Amino acid sequence: MASTLRAGVAGLDVTMRVTLGVLALASGVYTYLGVRDLLDGSPVITVFAALIYSTAVSVAIYAFWTMLLTFLPHVRDTASRVWLTGAMLLGSLMIVAMSSWLNAAALAGSAAIEQHLAVTLQDYTRDLDAAHNRALGAQSLTPDIQLASTRFARLAEAERSGALTGTGGSGTVVQLLTQMSSQLDDLGRQLTESGERTRQLYAEGSAQIAKMREMVSGSGPIKERSDAFGAEALRLVGTIAAMEQSSMAPAVRRAADDMARGFIAPAADGRNADLAGRQNAVVGNVERAVAVQARALSQAADEIIGSGPVEPARFQPLSTAEAVLRYAGDFLPSWAGAISIDLLPAVLVLALCVVHAALRREDAPADAETMTAAQLITAMRLLREVKNEEGVAGDETAKSDRETELAETEAALVPSTVTPLQPGRGVRKE
Repeated sequence: MASTLRAGVAGLDVTMRVTLGVLALASGVYTYLGVRDLLDGSPVITVFAALIYSTAVSVAIYAFWTMLLTFLPHVRDTASRVWLTGAMLLGSLMIVAMSSWLNAAALAGSAAIEQHLAVTLQDYTRDLDAAHNRALGAQSLTPDIQLASTRFARLAEAERSGALTGTGGSGTVVQLLTQMSSQLDDLGRQLTESGERTRQLYAEGSAQIAKMREMVSGSGPIKERSDAFGAEALRLVGTIAAMEQSSMAPAVRRAADDMARGFIAPAADGRNADLAGRQNAVVGNVERAVAVQARALSQAADEIIGSGPVEPARFQPLSTAEAVLRYAGDFLPSWAGAISIDLLPAVLVLALCVVHAALRREDAPADAETMTAAQLITAMRLLREVKNEEGVAGDETAKSDRETELAETEAALVPSTVTPLQPGRGVRKE
């Protein structure tokens, strides 16, 4: 298995380097797309700066993971492994900080801005409905005001026949009751007119909401749609403010308070003291009735007004990177893909560490107590092969030694005075 693992590691060396290069290049491309939207200035400077930044990111990612792939799998002592693992974690965090969030901005930037526009549109729709409900709430006071006006008018009509004071005519009581009925009628007409204005403003605001919804779900460059959305949002804020001003609830409360606090009892114009006394008594009853009616209207107006006027927020445009950070929870798949591009080599590093650890275990000497039968058979076979090799080598060495000794012996037997025959020459006879 050890030889197979070594062959696999050697065969994958080029593949891993190519993989690192492709991942670093992909991260650099998406980083360029993400950082380009964050820079301001002339197009040439923006493109150049984004290109330099993305190139630096690609080189840093490739160098970082190449170093870890080269050193971390071969380190054996625990301290060195801990330090290199800490360096890998720190480097991964730095890569996420300088590249991954920009990759996410490039992958999901347009969708994040659309999400921001959709959330803002939802807020504006809620504010428009709240202002409309407050304006319509004041219209709910119209029946009460009309009933109070009718009651005072009927009392005035009854007093003309002497039903209240016992003396018919159009004296102080009739004038007071008629005056209160007229005031309430005026307030009711104002409420009716404000209702018409409220309906017009709500129709206008609904049309603006419809345009903004088309900008959110429409096609085309997101930046242009965001600018048009902001312009329409500004007009919608004005419509909501106008609708808030058209609400008659504050006016009803002020009118009710004026009716109660500003009531001026008219002087009795009776021809005798008895009639004047009866008129004063009726006027006192009318004053108490007006106070009760004013308090009821004031409380109803306070319930409609509630916590205060609706104040819609101003539209805040966001860049793609800012939108991705703000709505990160809605784009988890894009974040996962952006981070995986940068941190996938960590899986390769861990895999290499596991493989090299297995190789070291295979190469470690076996213990006699823990050796398996297969390992014992393999060891015996290797021992026989080694002995055979040693035997062959020993035979060759002995043969060479014998030839050397024979040559030395022949050289010793030949006398030094004997001249050896020259090749090709015969012996001369005497």
